[in-house]
Amino acid sequence: MTDEKMVLMANQIASFFGTQPGGDQAAGVAAHLKDFWEPRMIAQLKDYLAGGGANLNPLVVEAGESL
Repeated sequence: MTDEKMVLMANQIASFFGTQPGGDQAAGVAAHLKDFWEPRMIAQLKDYLAGGGANLNPLVVEAGESL
């Protein structure tokens, strides 16, 4: 998948969890990614984060620390 598509998908997930009550929305993002994304998608996200993570929602960046 392209990086642009991955960023869009990850940000959509973060947008949803950002509206949820509670204090740890990033944990919800991380759990969703672990449950529903293939290992190669998570690897791509990790590589993208290592390269700076441009345009990613801050919740995705925070979630990436626990992937």
